[in-house]
Amino acid sequence: MYTRFYEFGLSDEVLSAISSMGFEEPTQIQKVAIVPALKGKDIIGLAQTGTGKTAAFGIPMIQHLAQKKGRGLVLVPTRELAIQVDETFQKIAHP
Repeated sequence: MYTRFYEFGLSDEVLSAISSMGFEEPTQIQKVAIVPALKGKDIIGLAQTGTGKTAAFGIPMIQHLAQKKGRGLVLVPTRELAIQVDETFQKIAHP
């Protein structure tokens, strides 16, 4: 099981963004979701609010889009959640 973000094989830019957000080690949902998502697998995750679900699917998506230019689509049920997801993605993808 992965215990540090650098063990996922993420780019230096993504690792720097994660570090600047104050993340030191992945949460449980991130530990089990990031690697399969990086490999292009579909994932379904269930975790409580505040456990890092957005980063669990956002980090692999941003990593992939940084390597192969394209677009990503995230569907959420409310405007407020869309804003939260966008804010997190902007922090991860900004560098």
